[in-house]
Amino acid sequence: MAIRVTYKWTRGLSMRIVKNGDVHVTAPIGLPKRAVEEFIASHRDWITAARAKTAERQQQRADFYAQLPLSTQKQRAEAVMRLDAIVKPMVAHHAMVMNVEPSAITYRKMVSRWGMCNVHNHTLYFSLYLLLLPQWCIEHVVVHELCHLLEPSHNARFHALMDRYFPRWREARKETRAYLQAT
Repeated sequence: MAIRVTYKWTRGLSMRIVKNGDVHVTAPIGLPKRAVEEFIASHRDWITAARAKTAERQQQRADFYAQLPLSTQKQRAEAVMRLDAIVKPMVAHHAMVMNVEPSAITYRKMVSRWGMCNVHNHTLYFSLYLLLLPQWCIEHVVVHELCHLLEPSHNARFHALMDRYFPRWREARKETRAYLQAT
């Protein structure tokens, strides 16, 4: 277990466990090293429990994504074909309603995000792993990325657009996130 201590202009000590199980401690500038070591030692039980929980979450994520094998060209091609049949009609419908026009739709093996929009060239990117979600959650991602053609950032205007074009977006986002925790 690696422990990384970072000194910053902060009021108190804080600690978190990162994905690989390492411990990251943030300490106020000027706090003696001994005080940081005592803080870490006093939280050994918490560290052990948090590291176990983090490892379990990482395994759940791995198990979730393993449901859709994409290791061969054939598997990937089949997934692209299946997802394209779902996404393209959604994009066509919502793009017309929203009066936007994406220049291209691309599918990638992305695990860190469900979709992405390049606002400069209007290309939409979708994770092949969307196939593991219910159709209404896929539609939420499609509308989300199309909204970025109208508003690049996640500000109040963006949320207003989501409210307008996909009113159940908060519920869909919650369910989509739950898939990674429930598996």
